[in-house]
Amino acid sequence: MTEIGTAAAERAVADAHRREWAFVLAATARVAGDLDVAEECVQDAYVAALAAWARDGVPDKPGAWLTATAKRKALDVLRRDKVFRSKMPLLVEPVEAEMADEPGEDAVPDDRLRLVFTCCHPALAREAQVALTLRLVCGVSTGDIARAFLVSEPTMAARVTRAKKKIAAARIPYRVPEAAELPERLDAVLSVIHLLYTAGHTAPTGGDLVRADLIDRALHLTRMLLALMPDEPEVRGLLALLLLTDARRATRTDAEGRLLRLEDQDRSAWDRPAIEEGNRLVLGAFRTGRVGRYALQAAIASLHAVAPSYAATDWPQVVRLYDELLKRWPSPVVALNRAVAVSMAEGPSAALAEVDALAQDPRLAGYHYLPAIRADLLRRLDRPQEAADAYRSALALVDNDTERAFLTARLASLTPPTKIDSVYGNRWPRGAL
Repeated sequence: MTEIGTAAAERAVADAHRREWAFVLAATARVAGDLDVAEECVQDAYVAALAAWARDGVPDKPGAWLTATAKRKALDVLRRDKVFRSKMPLLVEPVEAEMADEPGEDAVPDDRLRLVFTCCHPALAREAQVALTLRLVCGVSTGDIARAFLVSEPTMAARVTRAKKKIAAARIPYRVPEAAELPERLDAVLSVIHLLYTAGHTAPTGGDLVRADLIDRALHLTRMLLALMPDEPEVRGLLALLLLTDARRATRTDAEGRLLRLEDQDRSAWDRPAIEEGNRLVLGAFRTGRVGRYALQAAIASLHAVAPSYAATDWPQVVRLYDELLKRWPSPVVALNRAVAVSMAEGPSAALAEVDALAQDPRLAGYHYLPAIRADLLRRLDRPQEAADAYRSALALVDNDTERAFLTARLASLTPPTKIDSVYGNRWPRGAL
């Protein structure tokens, strides 16, 4: 095993982890019938890949190699368990029927979406459902999940551990929910996909602003969900929200990778087919008369997408939509986003009063967008010293390198007041489920 081979294998395994984890885990879980066993087998497969790929080269289809290896390991576990049960019949209870024999297997046709629905079991608390699914199925780190929920990493790690223990203690099997069971799990599934996209749209940590692998995974899952449940308006709303927001992906940074504010982006370079599809989905969701939080957020994103310029955005209508969103989703992050719209519709003074009130909410204590938004409001009000202090507070909390560079530049170049940096305006809420 050469050093060059080892380095190449490590890069290939890391790339396969980002791209293939969900596929491999979902396929292995169907064989293992147990999430813990499946996760262990998949982890073992990735470890085995490090040595095998360094020795033999990276296979043409890394995901297929990993899946086959993980499945073999799962079958070995099942065989050992079968031998144990045959020798100790009085000490164990009969096992559940295997996945292939279960009715309703075809209710969810895609392995990854199937596993999302499975993890969103109603016996678990909502936050536990979402956190467990993001960690196991989507491969999002515990730290990034914690940031999405506005809690500490140890707190989130404990929640995931408790959820896994409850699954084991309650003997909750890995079982595909039948079609009649899907609606009660839908809201949790939508939350998972929404947060997965959010983690890709603005990566909580690291040097890149965007994680395209998470964005593409979220879009794919949402499209499959719409095909599965075409009459659910919130599924339409979520897909519309993702499409309308992702239409700006290519314009969110400049050629040097620096963050561009919404008002500075080249609107002619936005993905117009995605915007048109998103707008059709928004209209379809609203026509049902059952408008939820995702359709409302999509409507807000649509107003930004169709405005000829940032200044020409219908800000009063954005505020009204946020008012409706707060009724359905009383989150401090929603209220903070509403304050940005208020600053454009009514002026920075009105918005600053709302932001200062929100600063008393302990759930926003580690949320760097609060001091960043406050800094920009103070900048517009020609209060540079207070603005600088607020920028420093935001810098102490931010973990993404691109956002850190943006805030550092703003702090270093405090000038007479300008319009609020809209990078903090056209965002859907992260956390506060």
